[in-house]
Amino acid sequence: MKERIYYEINEQSARTAHEMMSMQEYKEGSKTREYRNLVDNAYDLAGQVEEKRPLQSERAYKLAERYSRKMAEYFNKDSAIGCRCPSVLISGAGNFPVKKKEKQVQAWENNYQFYQETQKLISKIKSILYGKDIIKSGDSDAVERLEEKLAGLKEDQERMKVANKFIRLKNVEKGNEGLTNMGYSEKEIKELREPDFCGRVGYPPYMLQNNNANIHRVEGRLKQLKAAKERGSRKEENRYFRVVENTEIMRLQIFFDEKPVQDIRSILKKNGFKWSSKNGCWQRQLTDNARYSLERIKKEIKTDE
Repeated sequence: MKERIYYEINEQSARTAHEMMSMQEYKEGSKTREYRNLVDNAYDLAGQVEEKRPLQSERAYKLAERYSRKMAEYFNKDSAIGCRCPSVLISGAGNFPVKKKEKQVQAWENNYQFYQETQKLISKIKSILYGKDIIKSGDSDAVERLEEKLAGLKEDQERMKVANKFIRLKNVEKGNEGLTNMGYSEKEIKELREPDFCGRVGYPPYMLQNNNANIHRVEGRLKQLKAAKERGSRKEENRYFRVVENTEIMRLQIFFDEKPVQDIRSILKKNGFKWSSKNGCWQRQLTDNARYSLERIKKEIKTDE
């Protein structure tokens, strides 16, 4: 079971916000407990993934840690917004700053949208648990899920870059304050400031480079998938077989009127095509490589004779 990572919740800000909104006494640590209960749920799900799908556990725990960080950001921002303007029950109706209250309410609504987006991370962990996380090109929601994955990678990239800026500030106190507001705990700030074997602090260049490479990889796959979907299914036929570029399930399919002889079956297998009893054809994933393989098959079978 992997160690659970919790981020700092600003209890002082939470207490101030509570006192500006309610006549009841604030219960010390209540905001932190509320936050940790939600985070524990995410880690409990990741623990179930570790038991049932151990090969996917690292990704599940990474999502749980990301959920922990973003929820800390949500709670701290919620408290900060609460400190902007008191409730009319606390301040009284005389000279009440209506415009300021309206801006506060709008800020709360925006932060709640952030909360709702963050809950999608729980859904992703559940998808891993139930085996629905692998993004296949033939999935009906493949484009949408790749876009979500891309957004997450870009978010990680921006977070690391911003964190590095705070780490490199000459004013250490100001830098630590910025990192705390991002949701980093004292322990994590200390680790980021600890030089590695090369004397580097913060997130090293290779981490940003690797993440950037993943961004480009997903962007390339997304671009290819969107182009195929927009192009739509295409068909062609020769005297030996019929070819369908099936963009619904993203498969390049070869149909024969009868079962092909052994030599042709060997050619198909050698070029990556497999028999699909469900679709009644030989097929492989629809990619440029699949199209090149199709051209080789045509030459070997000599379809132009």
